[in-house]
Amino acid sequence: MMDRAALRLIFLGVFLISASSQQPVKKQNVDIYSFYINSTVTSRYATNVITSRVANTVNESQEIQFEVKIPKNAFISKFRMTIEGKTYDAVVKEKEEAQQQYSRAVSRGESAGLIKSVGRTLEDFKTSVTVAAFSKVTFELTYEELLKRRLGKYELLINAQPMQPVADFKMDVHIQEKPGISFLEVKGDLSTGDLANVIKTTRADKDAWVTFYPTRGQQAKCKSCGENGLNGDLLITYDVERPNPKGEVMVSNGYFVHYFAPSDVPRVPKNVVFIIDRSGSMHGTKIHQTRLALLKILSDLDEDDHFGLITFDREVNTWKRELLKATKENLENAKSFVNEIRDSGATDINAAVLAGVDMISRHPREGTASILILLTDGDPTSGETNIERIMANVKEAIGPKFPLYCLGFGYDVNFDFLTKMSLENGGVARRIYEDSDADLQLQGFYDEVAVPLLTDIQLKYTGGTNLTKTSFNLYFNGSEIVVSGQITDNSVESFTTEVIAVSKGNNVTYQETVMTKDPSDVPPENEDVMQRLWAYLTVKQLLERQVLLKGQEKEEEMKEALRLSLKYQFVTSLTSMVVTKPQEGEVEVADKPKEGGKDPRPPAPGLSVHHLSTGRFSLHRSSHHGRVSHPKSKSAPPAVRPRFQDSDSDSDDYIASVPTVSSNRFLLPAAGQSKPLCFDVPVLHKLKLLQDSASEFSMNGEFTTRRKGFRKIAFHFKTNHHLTINTKSIKFQDGQNHVEFLWDQAPSQHNTEGVSLILRSNEVDVTMGNISVVILLHKKNGEAFLWPAVRQQPKDVSLMGILGKAEASYEEVQGSQTPTLKIMDQEVKASVEDVTDYTLPSTPVIRCWLVPFQAVMQKDISDFTVTKL
Repeated sequence: MMDRAALRLIFLGVFLISASSQQPVKKQNVDIYSFYINSTVTSRYATNVITSRVANTVNESQEIQFEVKIPKNAFISKFRMTIEGKTYDAVVKEKEEAQQQYSRAVSRGESAGLIKSVGRTLEDFKTSVTVAAFSKVTFELTYEELLKRRLGKYELLINAQPMQPVADFKMDVHIQEKPGISFLEVKGDLSTGDLANVIKTTRADKDAWVTFYPTRGQQAKCKSCGENGLNGDLLITYDVERPNPKGEVMVSNGYFVHYFAPSDVPRVPKNVVFIIDRSGSMHGTKIHQTRLALLKILSDLDEDDHFGLITFDREVNTWKRELLKATKENLENAKSFVNEIRDSGATDINAAVLAGVDMISRHPREGTASILILLTDGDPTSGETNIERIMANVKEAIGPKFPLYCLGFGYDVNFDFLTKMSLENGGVARRIYEDSDADLQLQGFYDEVAVPLLTDIQLKYTGGTNLTKTSFNLYFNGSEIVVSGQITDNSVESFTTEVIAVSKGNNVTYQETVMTKDPSDVPPENEDVMQRLWAYLTVKQLLERQVLLKGQEKEEEMKEALRLSLKYQFVTSLTSMVVTKPQEGEVEVADKPKEGGKDPRPPAPGLSVHHLSTGRFSLHRSSHHGRVSHPKSKSAPPAVRPRFQDSDSDSDDYIASVPTVSSNRFLLPAAGQSKPLCFDVPVLHKLKLLQDSASEFSMNGEFTTRRKGFRKIAFHFKTNHHLTINTKSIKFQDGQNHVEFLWDQAPSQHNTEGVSLILRSNEVDVTMGNISVVILLHKKNGEAFLWPAVRQQPKDVSLMGILGKAEASYEEVQGSQTPTLKIMDQEVKASVEDVTDYTLPSTPVIRCWLVPFQAVMQKDISDFTVTKL
């Protein structure tokens, strides 16, 4: 079966979306029996995991697709497939290296594919694999993004389109914000119709949970849903409390992030000039929508604002030669001018932008903020048409005085040109999509820059290094300035943040000393979030700056962006993701597109790309003889034919019989070493897992005998706090009070003196005193088991139990014929083994040094057994 199949490589770069608007066809002979979306947002940084479990329900092998939509701003950081018990993990490589493998495959006549895309906010990720008769495959995709604050709120966009109703569909969102959550709202296509009542929201001071568990029948009952099940977005918007005008600083593991968004400062009057393309290409709907947007924007100007209007084709026309105050009379006259804008002629962008710069420069006003906004839909075709000279002219004219924002209307515009010209002059470029709501898009952009609060913002961090961008021209109401970096010396107790800015012509300073050892900043299970947030923001900014740099500086920053992309396994424009899996030798390639960019490579020979009614381009692979071939598989004899588990069993594979497990393998991190240690513990024991006599804390566990992991784990704290967790429920007893949770219920929380319990999807966080443990519920082969993970324990205290050691220390002995480690001054024979890390929900497989139990624990197993839990 699968072991007879050849090797296939798939390169997954950054992804694209197809343009078809047709509805998907209902897939046959494939059962998506489980589809989970789990999103955790910690300090605005979202980590999202999509897990799809699919069964081939027919007596022959067939190709099964996995296709999901993710936000354009996100980086994919992990992809894996599990087929017949074997996991295939993707690896992020430099794009050039991936391209070489792709080229070799093409030269062998193997097929290649390219997924195309258009769209505003989402990208499409798609792959497929051939699955044997009556077998199953699990797909898991992880992507990460930093949520950006716009108009006073953060937006978490989650798309769900499994392509068929799913028996076990779950969406779990957990938002954790240290300063507290000020408001939260859930909307989107999936919150309409009968599904509106399926969404459950739970709020606490610093946490919010959103769950969405529609039944198979309910999945057809939303505005955009149908017989093919869910099809739409869930949009979760929220904001945080801001009690400190100096901003919010989060610190974890030597990294920090500073969120700066003061609202207690007066608005700065603005000078704004609108430069409007009225060339012939703006004919019809474009010019009509532009007029509508301008009329609304003019109505929103404040009376102490000054404004100007410039239209251009081959000639440049100004409404007035100078900026005028936004009085009622002036606004009415300006609206009359806007209503008379007509399209004709060519496009002289150079002269128009320089006229706007001149209009602002001739009338400087103290204590104001100046903004240029250019709207165009095409290339320069009149006057100066050389793009490099236009950018040089504009940069020289503006200098560092004010930003230029460029709005590109439609797909014919040279968006790279607009992006570079904006970035060179302290602004940003935004695409306006040619659609019925284009006027609302224009107005929405203006709303983001309508209320400047601070200008010339500089942020300084004494004790910080490797900082992201620290200098900003303007800060607008409803937005947020984000700076991340590393703390120079991890041993220091504090470091200082300082923000220097100008408010209405006056210098203002925000200064604060931040404690670096605050344990409450980030939950222990998310302690690497700050580091990944820093890496994400650094890579984003390095890539954005590429259009501005030249020569050695550009090369060095590109190398750094590549290094970080590879280190943190981010799929960016510099990297591709390579997946090895069992199937006929083929190569698929998908690269992250630029806005309006062209396909980076042509299809290779042997590929036919057909427009299907799936609403996307679909890849069809052909063999050298023009037939689609699949690995052959033999059906099991009737007497032992595998059967499906019930859909709610969450199983990944078919079960004919369950073998007995003789031991469980534990991992122990090793200081300064790439490989941890691992050791086996026999299952026929009740174990002392963790014990601290000083705080009267203990945790014991009982193994299962039919499978990996624990069937029951019990906690005891002080004299009257008792917690028992099994694979069905969580029971807590506090004197006369009893609390019980079920694993499949909505997220819940219980707090009492010295004890905190937080139930999330397939995990429960337990904090007793100064010890925090997460108990994870894993499901495999239709069977469930528990696994504990210690997240926090008191420092300088020696804890007892199997999990009492925080880390180990070893040295590799050189020159031995067999691998040997030196542990606690003793030489120990060791072997490199693969082990599944059950302390993480994703259960990664990692390499470890397998050593005897006694070598690590320095005691016999009998010293860790208990007679009762």
